[in-house]
Amino acid sequence: MKRIGIIICDRYKSCDGGKCFRAVREKEGAFRRYNDQELVIVGYSSCGGCPGGNIEYVATNMKKYGAEFIHFATGFLAGYPPCPYITQFKDFIEKVIDVKVVIGTHAMPDNYIKAHNKIKDIPEKY
Repeated sequence: MKRIGIIICDRYKSCDGGKCFRAVREKEGAFRRYNDQELVIVGYSSCGGCPGGNIEYVATNMKKYGAEFIHFATGFLAGYPPCPYITQFKDFIEKVIDVKVVIGTHAMPDNYIKAHNKIKDIPEKY
């Protein structure tokens, strides 16, 4: 069993999480990595808005609740512009809070991929 947390971009704070939760349930998108392991979501929250005022609090609590991985929801990349703080958030959570971060939840819609590829605004490593 793997315990995970999901942090969404505050732009989508009213998102119902349906695509993320379906991806967890169906082991799609970024959740393919867990193969046949049972997944338990220990937390779901937004970053708190730029510049991520909720990141430390939420990630710390997710770790307290047993999170082994924290996923940044696809909305961190899918909207325009992509989150300008994503690298800092990831580094902070992994180095200070000591929880592995995975970028993405469900698959990014094709129209977003095409737009971002056209303007090359997503770092290659994502």
